[in-house]
Amino acid sequence: VTKRNDFQYILCLDVSRWGRFQDIDLSAQFSAICKKHGKQVIYTTIGKPREDDPLYPVYVQFERFRAAQYSRELSDKVWRGCAKIVEQGYWAGGSPPFGTRRLLLDEKREPLHTLDVGQRKGIQNQRVTLIKGDPDEVAVIRRIFHEFVDLGYSEYRIAEGLNDEGILSPSGRQWRAGSVVSRLRNETYIGTIVYNKTSQKLKTPRRDNPPDEWVKSPEAFDGLVSLDAFIRAQELLEKRRERYDPAVMLKQLHQLYDDYGFVRPSLLRSDESLPKSGSYSRQFGSLDRAFQQIYQEQLEQTKIAVHEQLRQHVPEVLSYSDFYVLDQKLTVSIEPTLPVPHGYGAYWPVRPDSRSVIDITLGVLLADAGTTDILGYVALPRWLAGPKVVRFGSASTRTELFGRSDLTFLQSLL
Repeated sequence: VTKRNDFQYILCLDVSRWGRFQDIDLSAQFSAICKKHGKQVIYTTIGKPREDDPLYPVYVQFERFRAAQYSRELSDKVWRGCAKIVEQGYWAGGSPPFGTRRLLLDEKREPLHTLDVGQRKGIQNQRVTLIKGDPDEVAVIRRIFHEFVDLGYSEYRIAEGLNDEGILSPSGRQWRAGSVVSRLRNETYIGTIVYNKTSQKLKTPRRDNPPDEWVKSPEAFDGLVSLDAFIRAQELLEKRRERYDPAVMLKQLHQLYDDYGFVRPSLLRSDESLPKSGSYSRQFGSLDRAFQQIYQEQLEQTKIAVHEQLRQHVPEVLSYSDFYVLDQKLTVSIEPTLPVPHGYGAYWPVRPDSRSVIDITLGVLLADAGTTDILGYVALPRWLAGPKVVRFGSASTRTELFGRSDLTFLQSLL
């Protein structure tokens, strides 16, 4: 529009073709941009506006509202139509789940032929249902349920076994534990068609819908696994989900530390009943931070003790939520940290506070998990340390650079 000078008008069939924006101001904005660059938008069903017509802008704005309303109504009709099709026991659309194929039915609901990827029905009163797909894919689904329900394998072990045999996942990649769990939770494999698990209407962000909004049609076709196997799988999954409760995860990690004297990802991998290190990272930020959370009460007591020591070295210490202001000049965040056993030694993980309001993160290195004895301090300036976790070892150059034996150094910073 800005570079071409060989036209003056943009012809549009009607207002709805210009754009069925839910925010009608957007339609007006794009028209104004064109007008700003010397290009006038003309709707052919309305005609070229007259300069002495005061009602033309009002009429165009009303048509924009009608276009937006039409989109909303059409979206609702399409959704209701798809929901009704599912309630009748047919497939509403989309790619079929792994291990199934789409079968086209005529107007008398007699089978015609299977639909390949990308094929669609050609007549409105035809319907589509699901049937068992490739025998190899069906065998994989049944194997997953058998190993999980009957043999007691974890989702990690099942995925590892499939990958070892070179069997690819539905995405054409290696299997993951999450891929296995999604197959185990999919009601399609017992012949139930489910619709509206997620929704994305009128270009809004996709959202997961609660189960009470799902549209289901049980026994719509012959399932790949038995109902009993599916129910048992859900019961096992529910029991396994309990172990991902934060309190349970910390209790298991504490027990692991008491048994072995250290915590490593390899220990978690060796026991299928325990969450893996990735689960701890998602829940607590990292395995190290999860280990620190085990002794949360001890860490809180240390913060109180350090606060009292600050008052002995600094004339004025003001507390603001979770940090302190020293002499109205320096902000300090206190982060006690326990030694994490590693090999023949240990390290102390400290996460610098990256908030702009914090000047220094004061890492407090504790002697042991069972005491509040302080070995020393590390002062990490926000502008120097960055937001990542910093590990300090007993013989680390970082410890020599940032380490302090007491808090007297703060006086030189004020």
